[in-house]
Amino acid sequence: MDDRLKRIYAPMTETGFYILFCLREEMHGYNIGRKVSEMTGGEVSISPGTMYGTLSKMEKDQLIRFVREEEKRKLYRITELGEEVLQLELKRIDRLYRNSKGEVYHG
Repeated sequence: MDDRLKRIYAPMTETGFYILFCLREEMHGYNIGRKVSEMTGGEVSISPGTMYGTLSKMEKDQLIRFVREEEKRKLYRITELGEEVLQLELKRIDRLYRNSKGEVYHG
């Protein structure tokens, strides 16, 4: 992963995190929004403008890829690079969580 992507995506926004997290399964924007709302008990909602702007940017940066179209909806899936970015963020979140509990993180 190049330094430019690290600067852009580390640390990740909540929106970016949840989109990549959801795209470990093939999904379209509307389903991502529903899943995020369900996962967070409605505390996080992603507006259509934010959703489709983020999907477009992530596709351009090759973190996700277009898989196919179904009923006029584009389905996406995380790429290997996207998985690498997601794993970096999960490690960062784990470190923050462990530190908040007074633990020393040993990555």
